[in-house]
Amino acid sequence: MDVAIVTVGDELLAGDTQDTNSTWLCGQLTERGVQVRRVTTVPDEIGEIARVVNEYRAEYDAVITTGGLGPTHDDVTMEAVAAAFGREVEPHEGALAWLEEHGGYSADDLVAGTTNLPAGARMLPNEEGVAPGAVVETVYVLPGVPAEMKAMFQLVADEFSGDRTYTTFLTTPQPESELIDLMVTLQETFGVSVGSYPGENVRVKVTARDPETLEDAASWLRERIDVVEGPEVSETA
Repeated sequence: MDVAIVTVGDELLAGDTQDTNSTWLCGQLTERGVQVRRVTTVPDEIGEIARVVNEYRAEYDAVITTGGLGPTHDDVTMEAVAAAFGREVEPHEGALAWLEEHGGYSADDLVAGTTNLPAGARMLPNEEGVAPGAVVETVYVLPGVPAEMKAMFQLVADEFSGDRTYTTFLTTPQPESELIDLMVTLQETFGVSVGSYPGENVRVKVTARDPETLEDAASWLRERIDVVEGPEVSETA
């Protein structure tokens, strides 16, 4: 399963707010065996959001957007997602009923537009806030407030899954430039994916579809580099 993440907000592009949502979502999706293929930040502009969502929904199995939900002037994500599908936004009776039952709100209490969703959307209740999210076919529209986004993602988390993978890390003091040929040979020989992450030392990440291949690949690599600490093995479903 391939997924793209679109984070929405002028404040993200201006550097006023740090985007922690995409990092958290990437971790959650990776743990489920999902491949995150794109993370893109766009401004609070209907045309930009709609263009990117439309492009990504054609390319990937699912798109997750965060940010821009609510009734204020710059909360335009619902309208933009609707535009990407050629739909209108309209009051969602289920969203209003949920807020009346669980939030103690009435229609008179809510700012106009709070419960407007793209036509035909599945409503996602906001258990940590007010403005609901939505699912429109393969596009999941989540809030930008981290606590609200995390709670809402848990409602749909089971809809994201992929092949089980196994990962190990090896740490070496050798520079990345010395590892290039080894990484290419490792991938070609064992059919694994390999990443390297520089720092005080270089961490080499090896990922395979089964534990036997992972162990064979890791053993092969350990024999050819200087390892300063033992491997860390993890499994994702």
